[in-house]
Amino acid sequence: MFGRPNKIAQGAYVVIGLGRFGSAVAQTLVANGEEVIIVDRDPDRVRELRYLTDYAYVINHLDQKALEEIGVGDCAAAIIAIGSQLDANILATLYCLNLNVPKVIAKANSKDQGCILEKIGAQAVYPEHEMGERLANQLSNKRVIDYFSVQGNIDIAQIVVPRSFVGRRLMDLELRQKYGISIIAIQTPTRTIEEIDPQYVFSKGDIIIVIGSNENIHIFEQSIEV
Repeated sequence: MFGRPNKIAQGAYVVIGLGRFGSAVAQTLVANGEEVIIVDRDPDRVRELRYLTDYAYVINHLDQKALEEIGVGDCAAAIIAIGSQLDANILATLYCLNLNVPKVIAKANSKDQGCILEKIGAQAVYPEHEMGERLANQLSNKRVIDYFSVQGNIDIAQIVVPRSFVGRRLMDLELRQKYGISIIAIQTPTRTIEEIDPQYVFSKGDIIIVIGSNENIHIFEQSIEV
């Protein structure tokens, strides 16, 4: 390990593994104003992202003591983004759990790996698989701008309002009763509305953000007029 450990503020995040997934997580957390520790065994990867944080470490031999020394035990969450090495992925996850990190999220490349990670107490994520599902749902739902899964069978979709909605009130559409979906936000050309008035009247160019099952969202998309 090189890089002198500094005192990290409680509530920070640690990202272990700075490939494409880990780098994206670290960059997004920092962009959102969070304090982040970044760790990788590759000096070039750490050097490339050094601008993100004062807490950037190269650890050649990852063990629990090394993680403790850089303040991982004070973090609110750990993201284990080690992809190709199954043993390193699982051990890093276990070390973070042993250090009592409240939330440990680990990248899994297979269902079997994810099962192991969840058995020891982590939350498994499948970035490549989820990205593939997201793309497929965008392609199959023609009016969908963006689409992603939340948990289980619950999805969120960003959809351009159809012509049939224009000039009508939200409450008159009865989307929950008819389709089992709910609108959680409306984007207009000038603003995003999060506290939605049932009396809201849709205009051309509005975009709705809906939540529901994949099946219900797909049925809704198929039923509305283009």
